[in-house]
Amino acid sequence: MSKSTPKPRRNPVETRERLVGAAVRLMLRQGYAATSVDDICAEAGVTKGSFFHHFESKETLGRAAVEWWGAFGTALYAEAWKDEGLDPLDQIRRFFGIMIGFTEREDEVCTCMVGMMSQELSQTHPAIREECARQLDLWTSNCANMLAAAKARHAPEADFDPEAVAWYLNSLWQGSMLVGKTENRPDIIRSNLRLALAWVEGLLTQTRNPKSEIRNPKSEPET
Repeated sequence: MSKSTPKPRRNPVETRERLVGAAVRLMLRQGYAATSVDDICAEAGVTKGSFFHHFESKETLGRAAVEWWGAFGTALYAEAWKDEGLDPLDQIRRFFGIMIGFTEREDEVCTCMVGMMSQELSQTHPAIREECARQLDLWTSNCANMLAAAKARHAPEADFDPEAVAWYLNSLWQGSMLVGKTENRPDIIRSNLRLALAWVEGLLTQTRNPKSEIRNPKSEPET
């Protein structure tokens, strides 16, 4: 009697990763609304039953995809600050270099899933908006930490709030990717980043001027 072929073992972790990876690829390419559960299952090579075993809905998977993207990006950015002995201003320069590097990949549009999902879904999908906000907060916090360390070392009397500057840079980065993608001009993103870095370097060599203080809007008193 011939032996029956053993069924392949299921790997729940791998299946979940395949679903998240498929969602990231499709949603970056065509957006959240245009990506169906059927599309995701076909891209991942899994059944709908497997999908709903791991995720209650497309929204739940969308949030997981944003979380994955944030962790992926943070791991890349961490190359800037992993060397604790490096001058924090040089860490900032590395940080900008990493962003510029994202614009130089052949056949890839420089875009950010956090920014894309924020624009498309913030008013309609609170759970995804919450995860996008968490990722934006984390980027800003990491940037602000480097700015604060550079300020303490190079310009302790400089009149700027590191967190406020970090939010400005986050907004510039996200906005530049939007414009660069729409215009099909990654050179615009690179130019904006180089201008922003020059501005940051200027902040760290400025003399005190109370009239030009840059403060965190969250700390401003309400009127």
